[in-house]
Amino acid sequence: QVQLVESGGGLVQAGGSLRLSCAASGRASSTLTMGWFRRAPGKEREFVATITRSGDNTYYADSAKGRFTISRDNDKNTVYLQMNSMKPEDTDVYYCAAGPPFFRMQDVEVSGSYTSWGQGTQVTVSS
Repeated sequence: QVQLVESGGGLVQAGGSLRLSCAASGRASSTLTMGWFRRAPGKEREFVATITRSGDNTYYADSAKGRFTISRDNDKNTVYLQMNSMKPEDTDVYYCAAGPPFFRMQDVEVSGSYTSWGQGTQVTVSS
């Protein structure tokens, strides 16, 4: 499996911005689709955003549209999540995930569709 390491989390005031990074290593051939999820303690992972291998297509949860931007730099094997206009409800542990190519939009929103996961990075938004 691909090894994924998130970074960039921290404490930010409401309305502020953070950029999360996900560095990938290992078998790059399995990293065809990359996504970001978030999860509160005891809860299932919630889809945030996904980007295809080429970066041509991106998909966002309704809560992220207009505020978050997912991007990738394949030369650096890194995926980013730029978070702007952050809200207290964005507080969560954010996880980077890798999976196969998805041909149905609904599949990219399901955590079980992905095969590799990072350890997560804490994001806290104060009011």
